[in-house]
Amino acid sequence: MNEIRLREPSYVDDPEINDYLNGLGRRLVEASANPTGDFTFFAIRDNTVNAFAMFGGFIGVNTGTIITAQSESELAGVIAHEIAHVTQNHLARQIAKEKQNTIPSMIAMAVGVLAARANSSAAAATIASAQAGVVQAQLAYTRDFEREADRMGYQSLDKAGFDVRSMGDFFERLQKAGRLYENNAPVYLRSHPLTVERIADMQNRAQDSPYRQVVSSLDFQLVRAKLRASLGTPREAAIDFENQVRERKSASQAAARYGLVYALMRAKDTQAAQREFEALRALKESSPMIADLAAEIRTKAGDLPGAQGIYRDALQRFPQSKSLVYGYAESLYAGRQYDQAVLFLDSQLQLSATDYKLYGLQAKTYSALGKRLAQHRAQAEYYMLQGQLGQAVEQLQFAQQATDGNFYEQSAVDARLRELRKLQAEEEKLKRNGGG
Repeated sequence: MNEIRLREPSYVDDPEINDYLNGLGRRLVEASANPTGDFTFFAIRDNTVNAFAMFGGFIGVNTGTIITAQSESELAGVIAHEIAHVTQNHLARQIAKEKQNTIPSMIAMAVGVLAARANSSAAAATIASAQAGVVQAQLAYTRDFEREADRMGYQSLDKAGFDVRSMGDFFERLQKAGRLYENNAPVYLRSHPLTVERIADMQNRAQDSPYRQVVSSLDFQLVRAKLRASLGTPREAAIDFENQVRERKSASQAAARYGLVYALMRAKDTQAAQREFEALRALKESSPMIADLAAEIRTKAGDLPGAQGIYRDALQRFPQSKSLVYGYAESLYAGRQYDQAVLFLDSQLQLSATDYKLYGLQAKTYSALGKRLAQHRAQAEYYMLQGQLGQAVEQLQFAQQATDGNFYEQSAVDARLRELRKLQAEEEKLKRNGGG
């Protein structure tokens, strides 16, 4: 997963989109067979419809899936299905069945699943280079596993309060689209073989359940609007949303307005974006995404105090929003309010001690203050949390050489460096023994 974050160009490094997916995912996990399971949900920028599960509870969702889903319940159905693949250990069971349950083959499987999301030939090349050609056949789950994921995913969808009919509806639309592709089926159908029997089974279960009308959340509509507004040229995106606003085509007028403002911001037309945002504000909808957009507009207009006021107010209402946290810290940094930024980042790290981005912001702020030991110490944690152990050790060595720390700070650096060097020695031992 660290490799994906660092080197996969299609990884969506967008806190709003990933916040939304993780919020939706957690709701489904809590209703799953493993409600306390550790899962991480992330987006891949790819217009094809696909989603995939990897070892460690990492679940990727193509942006094309989010845009194609006609309701939040449809998207939830796809994610619930992937969660079930993890809770039922389908990847490990599949590899074990082939007697290939070694660490290298598991890694090849994970890399292959990601590569296969849009390009089966790329997947084949990845797998061949990993000397694990047998994985090619394992990229598609068995039909028994698919049926089990359907059943478990359906139960989670129902328990989480979504519309259970949406699961069968979405997969049926995929299958109909697949017929048009003939031998070049959509990616999701290649890795998750669909059958008429499976779709009928989903629809039969739904018929036996009482009707439940579920309205898609505003954040679902806003995330879809943001993704659509990111497509094509900024002008094309703006025209698309201008038409939606004028013709009231969108299921959410707030989302259509949001998409238009976002497209205008892409086009660097801050004045037009400000005008359109006033129309969005008049709808009186509340969301961290809307607040973040308002602060961004104020920042682009050169009004840092105004942007900071928006961030402070929004963080009172949405304290879990990563985009607001990062945005406020960046705003304090841009305003050269470094001491205030350090205090804010310290308070956030007490709540999210494994957030590498907070450490990156902290390192940048300490650098501006000229605090070298603190800068390198924070940078070391930034690298460590991304799995870059060598770079983390190097940063702690730089921290040791800094002359601006007191005895306790230097002692903490020395202790942390000993911990990381011990980890390095263990990794080297594993490599020598053929385990990595």
